[in-house]
Parts: sequence; C-alpha cells; structure tokens
Amino acid sequence: MRVLPEIEAARQAGGAIVALESTLISHGLPHPDNIEVARSAEAAVRNSGAVPATMAVLDGVTHVGLDDDTISRLATTPGVVKLSRRDLPAALSQASNMPAIGATTVSATMVLANQVGIPVFATGGIGGVHRGVADSMDISTDLFELSLTPVATVCAGPKAILDLPRTREYLETMGVTVVGYRCDDMPAFWARSSGLPVDIRAETPQEIAQLIGIRSGLGIGGAVLVCNPVAEEAAIDLDTIERWIESCIDSAPPGAAATPWLLAEIARRSDGESLAANKRLIVDNAALAGHIAVALAVIRSS
Repeated sequence: MRVLPEIEAARQAGGAIVALESTLISHGLPHPDNIEVARSAEAAVRNSGAVPATMAVLDGVTHVGLDDDTISRLATTPGVVKLSRRDLPAALSQASNMPAIGATTVSATMVLANQVGIPVFATGGIGGVHRGVADSMDISTDLFELSLTPVATVCAGPKAILDLPRTREYLETMGVTVVGYRCDDMPAFWARSSGLPVDIRAETPQEIAQLIGIRSGLGIGGAVLVCNPVAEEAAIDLDTIERWIESCIDSAPPGAAATPWLLAEIARRSDGESLAANKRLIVDNAALAGHIAVALAVIRSS
C-alpha cells in the first residue's frame, strides 16, 4: 500500500481526510470530463479543510491518494478493471490475467478507507437493487458494504436507474442509517427526491458528525449514509428521468456493464443534461464530505 505523504501526515495528526473512488474517472464519466471532475472533487475536499484520498490499484499495489499523472492514466487507459471488494485480492495478487490498473468502486473504496482509518467517503450515487431483481438477483455490493463497513458515505442517493423502493427497503433491513442533508426524502441521483423517506434529517455537517460518532460508540458497525440532494439548478424531474430510463433499459447489457452503459445512453438522450447533473453532484458531495470530516476530527480530538 502506498499512501501519499500528505495523507499519511494527516492520519498521524488526526486530521480530516475524505476517501474518493476512482471508477467515476475510469467508467463513470467521459473524457475529459472525468479528469475535470476528479480534480474538482479533490479541490472541493481541500476547500472544506480536509485532505482528499482517491483510491486505485496500480501494478498490484493499493494507492491511497493519486497524483495528476495517475488520474490521467486512469482517465485515458482502455480496459481499466472495476474493482469491488471481491476483486481486490485478485488485483493485489498481480495475477497474470488482471490488468495493470484497477479503479475502485464504492465497496472497494470503503474497504480500503476503513483499512487505513479514513472515516468519511464521498461518491456520486450508490448502487442498489436493480430493476427485474426477481429474475436477475442483481443487487449491488454497495448495499452489502454499507451494512458492514463503518465508513460514512456521502452521496446523492441511489442511482435513478435502480429499483428505488426495494433499494430503500434493503437499506432499512440491513440497518444502515439514512440521513437526509437538509431534506426529508431520499434523493434519487439526478432528482432531488425519490418520494421515499430518510431516517433522520440533519441541517449541518456537525450534526452528521455527531451521529457518526454516536453510531461508532454504540459499536453497531456499518455505515451512515448521508444523502445530499443535487443542487436545484442542476436537478432533473423524476418523471423525465423515468421516461429516459424506460426508453433504453431493455437494451442495456447484463451485469456490471449495465450501469455505465445506461448512464452514457441517458446522457446522450438527455443532450448532456444528466451528465451536467452528475458532474455537479459529485463535486458538491465531496465538499460536504470534507466539512463532515473536519467536524468529525474536531469531535475525536476533544
């Protein structure tokens, strides 16, 4: 494992650090938007007073924190593999059939963040229960990880392409505390509301940090899921999103390829409107995560 000196110094000092995933660079956004957003997310964390720690696996080594050259490599290299928790051992074993570079998903980023003691993570939207689950049994590892790993996760809710009611029910069943940041309904990625309630509303990062500390102190395990609605000026009506989804979901490839394909196809059909919302929410989530990490560091030092 290679940890950037800035991140290691923050760890030793008990400072605020925010973990960031790298699949948004390799799979979630087109080039050059992926580089722009990755750098903007890191800048948003810094502007909040915290240190960003974007994760990836390069040549069989875990990297906690990436330099500009590595971000560019992730953004432009074809065939970058998506690494979930199940894939990390194979990627780190340097097996001959594994690509030299792997991008961490939500679950893999949470695993690595927990391993190095980073308590807060920011992403765009989480995975969940896929539509047609009765036939496919397709449920994202993100939900399992949230139920297991104590890394608070800031997102704009589950991706709208999912079965949102079943995803919300799964979160409840697995004991994940769902917090709405200044909202009462769980957002749905590009939409500000899914019509499904959160467990608790919080008005400030300090309230969220206190909740994270209490959950940790109780020894419950698992994550606090912080849902931060996309900014009003970038938000899209849920009915409009649903029409886009219905127009192309039957053509989506099976398995892990479905999500990036659907996001790209909906970006095309929306004339870039969904892409603009995606870019905005990723950066805003990183900023909020930074503020929460700073507040949490203050609590832990007192």
